[in-house]
Amino acid sequence: MKTGIVGASGYAGGELLRLLSQHPVFKPTYISAGQNAGELITSVHPHLFGYLDRIFSKTEISAINACELVFLALPHGESTKLMSEISPAVKVVDLGADFRLSESLQWEKYYVGPYAGKLVYGLPEIKHQRDLIAKANQIANPGCYATAIALAAAPALDSKLVDATDIVVVAASGTTGAGRSSKINLLGSEVMNSLTSYKFGGVHQHTPEIEEILNSIGRADVRVSFTPILAPMPRGILATVTAKMQNDISEDDVRAIYNDYYKDDDFVVVLPKGTLPQTSAVLGTNMAQIQIAIDAHTNRLIISSAIDNLGKGAAGQAIQNANIICGIAENSGLNQIGVR
Repeated sequence: MKTGIVGASGYAGGELLRLLSQHPVFKPTYISAGQNAGELITSVHPHLFGYLDRIFSKTEISAINACELVFLALPHGESTKLMSEISPAVKVVDLGADFRLSESLQWEKYYVGPYAGKLVYGLPEIKHQRDLIAKANQIANPGCYATAIALAAAPALDSKLVDATDIVVVAASGTTGAGRSSKINLLGSEVMNSLTSYKFGGVHQHTPEIEEILNSIGRADVRVSFTPILAPMPRGILATVTAKMQNDISEDDVRAIYNDYYKDDDFVVVLPKGTLPQTSAVLGTNMAQIQIAIDAHTNRLIISSAIDNLGKGAAGQAIQNANIICGIAENSGLNQIGVR
């Protein structure tokens, strides 16, 4: 299947190339990168030995429309400039934020630029989303933090175990989550041996999409207080989600609810009691690890989740969504075993 990657010089684009090099159906025939057009792919991604003699192409609509499937791995706001010119016959998975939100006011509050509209939100493990994805031709791939947090909270909200208006999240992400552009605060000498919060005070742009996808479960009152942390590692997300319990229920019963919610999902594992999620355990995979506990002192449910922000948080999930909209096995070309 003729496949394009637009924005292939970024971290998510590189991960797409790595995963697609082993995909049984999707074959990268068009690989573009704006500022890196004309350069060897391996000059930017030296680990991609399968692309040794290939160069980045210019981003051109005619080349995009010659593909059957296209992944847009562009900075926020850039996909909007292309979507209106992409043929309806081309299947599209957009890894940017441009089409994730259904309300223009929320977009204007958290992002810069005009509101572009809403596509089907591509988080298959959330109840009812898989069916919507399968019927769609264009998908908005979720944000990395949003994925880790929504997967952690969804079963509890679906079963009305917790107060939906008081969800508190602290989550740490590796530096690749900030993209590849040069920033002083992301230099190795700045990041190593240091942890720091950022977008402090509930202003992170993934907040409205987290609330929107969790509201879709059947709630209309989800409120999330989210504090992100920059961690001194290249990739991975570890999220801690807490909420006030509404039911008198045992930890074993909560665990059973989580296991039942994800029983048919290849890429979410609820860990055995006593085992905690680790970012190193999901490195290079499309997996999400989840663990639950009840803090009896405060009567709060605690959920820990770990994903690879470039895997389940970006490229892996994009391929998972593409597999669904193309009607092939959902786990095609995707890793479930880590590279620790």
